[in-house]
Amino acid sequence: MTTENKIYWGVGIFSVAIILGSFLIPSDRPNKEDLPWHIEHPAPNAVKVFGLTLGQSTSGEAEVRFREEGEPSLFKSPAGVLSAELFFEQINLAGLRSRVVLTADIPAEDLKTMYERGLRMAGTGSGKKITLTPDDIEILRKAPISSLTYMPGVRVDEALFLKRFGKPSQVIKEIKSGATHWLYPQHGLDITLGGGEKPLLQYVSPTEFDKLVKPLVEQGEHITQ
Repeated sequence: MTTENKIYWGVGIFSVAIILGSFLIPSDRPNKEDLPWHIEHPAPNAVKVFGLTLGQSTSGEAEVRFREEGEPSLFKSPAGVLSAELFFEQINLAGLRSRVVLTADIPAEDLKTMYERGLRMAGTGSGKKITLTPDDIEILRKAPISSLTYMPGVRVDEALFLKRFGKPSQVIKEIKSGATHWLYPQHGLDITLGGGEKPLLQYVSPTEFDKLVKPLVEQGEHITQ
């Protein structure tokens, strides 16, 4: 993603206890749709997480779900790839302050047009950030969500992920950063651990999972579990 590498924030001991309890202790108190391990499949090759169905629910519906207004932006990678994102700086999920990035499913030609209409451009550590026009922001909000990245505000031990998600189908380690990716193709889930950062959980439709895995395979090494 474009945003997550710059994410650092503190949380109190109370918040840490809540999230650990949510992972470890079965409880009816938290809304199950607020938990990252509550993944549903409403149809074959469909993923529903945090109450949002990828490829169907829109970015605007996510704002209603999270009861927060996201920050819309267009990003251009150093390779020239464009992506439209909606960033939630702080939302409360299962009692934990978390961050979420949604990528909108917008055709490449439309993204190019949005880029050309952009109001301002600023450099980032991983490309360029373009401020969208009000009309293009509305296009983003009406577009389906193609991927969702969840960033909890605490470091989570690997054992907790094993308990809730089970053993990953593949584990790939990035050679450059040292980050490790636990891959769950049946859920369209990539859990990124290590690399000096808090964990990242990225969800995509299972039909799009190969596109997510391909660059990892090209730039990493497979680890036998």
